[in-house]
Amino acid sequence: MQAGAQPWKAAYDQMLASRYASLSRTPKPRAIVECGSYSNPNNGCTDEREDAIAAYTDALIWYITRDSRYAEKAISLMDAWSATIRDHTNSNAPLQTGWAGSSWPRAAEIIRYTYTGWPSANVTRFATMLRNVYLPKVINGSNSNGNWELSMMEAAIGISVFLEDRTSYDKAVAKFRGRVPAYIHITADGALPKAPPGSSIDTRDEIIGYWQGQSTFMDGLTQETCRDFVHTGYGIDAIAHFAETTRIQGQDLYPEISERLRHALGLQSKYELGAAVPSSLCGGSVKRGLGPVTEVGYNALHNRMGIAMTNTQTLTLQQRPAGTNNLFVAWETLTHGDNPN
Repeated sequence: MQAGAQPWKAAYDQMLASRYASLSRTPKPRAIVECGSYSNPNNGCTDEREDAIAAYTDALIWYITRDSRYAEKAISLMDAWSATIRDHTNSNAPLQTGWAGSSWPRAAEIIRYTYTGWPSANVTRFATMLRNVYLPKVINGSNSNGNWELSMMEAAIGISVFLEDRTSYDKAVAKFRGRVPAYIHITADGALPKAPPGSSIDTRDEIIGYWQGQSTFMDGLTQETCRDFVHTGYGIDAIAHFAETTRIQGQDLYPEISERLRHALGLQSKYELGAAVPSSLCGGSVKRGLGPVTEVGYNALHNRMGIAMTNTQTLTLQQRPAGTNNLFVAWETLTHGDNPN
């Protein structure tokens, strides 16, 4: 960054120019965030997610520039919410908690360990918020579409690290290890995908129904591929985020998920790039729109582990700099682009 090297300079400039980097941003916390299906109702849901992304954005800018205004801005956002929020309600509450709860610990970890100006009482209050408001909503997972549980586990692992809560950390890892094989199919699994542990989905018809009516299962197909690529992208990136977090903690899960993740990225990237869809896949039609979700997995598998990923590489380079999906994904060219270390 300091040398102005690409693609990181363009990625940084994009982040700095975004609304999330504004030093005049006013936090909009509320005690009860109510989120219904497809954002109806949306009482504080967008505000919460975007304030959390803004806090992370400010923390990154602080880390890169050492301009303390950005550290203070991140703190003001985190403090405003930790002083206010008490619960998430309505049908989308678990997913909302997963999304916002993925961004908050990223911001908080950077500030807590690189800036001396966050009062310890406020750090404690923020930790209490994560433990009491966020963690209980996500730690037990979900029987909804797979992207829900994957985002919930992403939040759970980040929160567990911030809280240094080994019990919750281990529980999140166990949930993750059960969900990933039930989200991404590889042909070594056999004729049918694995069922989600603890769910009632176990017959062939139920599994096909859960996989959006798809009855032919190939390497890299996900449980939501035939729904749309947007939700599939959420699931894929949450998997990569989770594995990044545990790797930093000394537990590298990539070797056990690499075969699934590389095929999921590869299949989705191939068709996102416009390849003709065979009739055996989603009836010959997919809903594209994968989003800025390939950098973390591509960096881990290709740059770090040396796996060839032609389609994923093409798409990743084409989409650079990867921005934000305004939910829980942000600035991943800047943080992970060609950065195997």
